[in-house]
Amino acid sequence: MTTGSSGAAAFTPTTPAPLSGHQIHLALGDQEATVTDVGAKLRRYAVGGRDVVVPFDEDVTAPAGHGAVLAPWPNRLRDGRYTWDGEEYQVPLSEPDRGTALHGLVMFQRWQPVAVDDAAHREGAATTLELRLAPGGGYPFDLLLRVTYRLTATGLHVQAAATNLGSRAAPYGIGFHPWLSPGEGSLDECTIQIDAATRVTVDDRLLPTGTEPVSGQFDLREPRPASEVDVDDAFVDVLRDEDGLSWIRLTGADGRTAAVWMDESMDTWQACTGDHLGVVEWRRTGLAAEPMSCIADAFRTGDRLVRLEPGATHEVTWGITLL
Repeated sequence: MTTGSSGAAAFTPTTPAPLSGHQIHLALGDQEATVTDVGAKLRRYAVGGRDVVVPFDEDVTAPAGHGAVLAPWPNRLRDGRYTWDGEEYQVPLSEPDRGTALHGLVMFQRWQPVAVDDAAHREGAATTLELRLAPGGGYPFDLLLRVTYRLTATGLHVQAAATNLGSRAAPYGIGFHPWLSPGEGSLDECTIQIDAATRVTVDDRLLPTGTEPVSGQFDLREPRPASEVDVDDAFVDVLRDEDGLSWIRLTGADGRTAAVWMDESMDTWQACTGDHLGVVEWRRTGLAAEPMSCIADAFRTGDRLVRLEPGATHEVTWGITLL
């Protein structure tokens, strides 16, 4: 079942749904977006019929994390193990071949649309979903997660908040996984620009080993032909404009630029051209431009990790636009 409003009463737990979940359709002028209740994913965002993110079919699960919310940690956790306040924990391995737990615990959980009484929600230009993440053996912390997608005159704005409802401090990080679209052309016809001065180096399991100044194909501070770029890398020491925003830009053969921005609530980028995706047909179909609050393995290293105290709320803001 689909809805063009906030979706708070549009479906019930027993309502049949496509594989990607119930569809929540948003519209404002020539902008259209579709959000799914499974994973609170952004399945589609287009402006004037031009895809800004790479869409996926409603009867497909997110093929490479497309549009996903990544919480309570983004990226990879080594061996799925970490120590927190003197206790050791083990979460399930979602990448058994690499021995890592990838992208948190909420990607395939069913979120609940929430009724919000403002004009954007009433008019079908915004939706808010929330998830009560129940304590589990590997992550015994009680979090309430809330995500709002809102179409505005300047593009799609996303706000996310996590509140610790438990009695213990929780380790926490968040990220998002949009894939910017090259439009009607190919990725190799595009240029890529990333506002960051430092690359996070990784081992063969794609886990951090250190940092280095960007150079060669990783120096994307100025537009670089995508045909010269093969990345699946995190970037820090982000650069910001006069409004405090950091950007990743993908400019297509049509001259239009699909862009993701993040404000000062996040300070890490992950970028991926998809050259090595397991699903071959999705390789180099777009550019993953992932705003994150921390890098991979933060639960073990503490690098940029949030300590979310009982009753505290952590909030982030980012967005997507077509320039």
